[in-house]
Amino acid sequence: MMYTSTQNNNETVSSAQAIAQGISREGGLFVPDSFPQYDGITFETLLKLDYRERAKKILSDYLTDFTAEEIADCVDKAYTAEKFGSDNPAPIVSVDYKGNELNILELWHGPTCAFKDMALQILPHLLTKSLKKTADGKIAVILVATSGDTGKAALEGFKDVDNTEIIVFYPSDGVSPMQKHQMNTTGGNNVGVCAIKGNFDDAQTGVKKIFTTEEVISALESNGLMFSSANSINWGRLLPQIVYYISAYCDMVNAGKIKLGDKINIVVPTGNFGNILAAYFAMCMGMPVNKFICASNSNNVLTDFINTGSYNKNREFITTVSPSMDILVSSNLERLLYVLSGRNDEETAGYMTALKTTGEYTVSDEIKKTVLELFSGGFCSEDETLKTISSLYDSASYLSDTHTAVAVNVYDKYVAQTGDKTPVVIASTASPYKFSRAVLSAVEGQPVTDDDEFAVVDRMNAKTGVAVPAPLEATRTMEDRFSDVIEPDNMPDYVLGCLGLK
Repeated sequence: MMYTSTQNNNETVSSAQAIAQGISREGGLFVPDSFPQYDGITFETLLKLDYRERAKKILSDYLTDFTAEEIADCVDKAYTAEKFGSDNPAPIVSVDYKGNELNILELWHGPTCAFKDMALQILPHLLTKSLKKTADGKIAVILVATSGDTGKAALEGFKDVDNTEIIVFYPSDGVSPMQKHQMNTTGGNNVGVCAIKGNFDDAQTGVKKIFTTEEVISALESNGLMFSSANSINWGRLLPQIVYYISAYCDMVNAGKIKLGDKINIVVPTGNFGNILAAYFAMCMGMPVNKFICASNSNNVLTDFINTGSYNKNREFITTVSPSMDILVSSNLERLLYVLSGRNDEETAGYMTALKTTGEYTVSDEIKKTVLELFSGGFCSEDETLKTISSLYDSASYLSDTHTAVAVNVYDKYVAQTGDKTPVVIASTASPYKFSRAVLSAVEGQPVTDDDEFAVVDRMNAKTGVAVPAPLEATRTMEDRFSDVIEPDNMPDYVLGCLGLK
């Protein structure tokens, strides 16, 4: 299987090259040239397998230049019971809420308590093998822009990995206190963490610009270095996310929630569109899906796009209690547009150019129609997020983080509007303790004023009895290693300085 750039059909690479390179030379994203097709017989086989064996099957169908032994090594090292708490790193918890059964896919049992671990525990293994195939001898410089969860998950995955350096940028006031503490206390000799004065979109734009700045690229090449990415613009990040949706479908069948062949609805809280795109790609492979419900917070640019066909980032950026979704430029939407346009690179490039130059674009009538058929878009206000956390806890004894609450609220509105009772899987993206201040305020019904983050954690533990995840507890006594704060324009110089090239 080969991979093609969304903005240049002549840019075709192997899976190893796509993972090592991260992004195409002209700035496009890599997409597989076809999707493996899974029929009922394939799914019957998958039903009998555990998560790791399902992952090996799915990855092998996409990474055709990897040997079975290489893929098995990556999967077995990534998804251990020691790292995820059990042999199933993505369990489903079913709760009754307002007369509906919510099948909550908990994707946050990994070492950083966020769904990004599902991909970022395996990406370092995929990347190091890809580098050996395509750029033996070079050191990969991993640049990451994060709205909170990707940063720590990437740092945890790549710290002290041979032949890699990783530098993470995050918005100084756009992540939760726990997310900031997790990142700034990361160990490892090959890591760097820096805050920027701006929002996530500023960080993401800055990283993309560095990737295509010839002066910086030349400095790296002359010193045996090359850029790669741990953001979901990297195919090696997106592919492992396909696995947990197909595995969840199999678990729903095995639990008797559905019969093989039945369609499900999938609800995903997302800002960058990668998590829900992985579910769409699973459908392209043959997983039966009725509707993808895209849940946004007050930064509802995706909701507006799905409902109107027009994407417009020219709006107020709102800092919310669900900061991992505080995004106005949804990078992975580019991949969807490419597929829905019939892999028209010129059309896709035109949309992305318009976004860069004017901040907006409107898709063709054909794409708009298809998007509306496949997706439902909804958003959730700050007040609704907190009320949903409280309601879920009070009525179903389920403690949710802010992002999962957005998904539950948007799903609740969707059912009320459509009457669609198709069995549902809701992606739960983080432990509530990553956003303990907001969650506790919701549960207690009043603002939390404690200055100390772990005092808030202890109060929530005492109030709810929900155990504090061990990885978060371990950071309690750690001192911050990193404290740099820079302007976005200084990001290229910062990278060169971290690498000793300036």
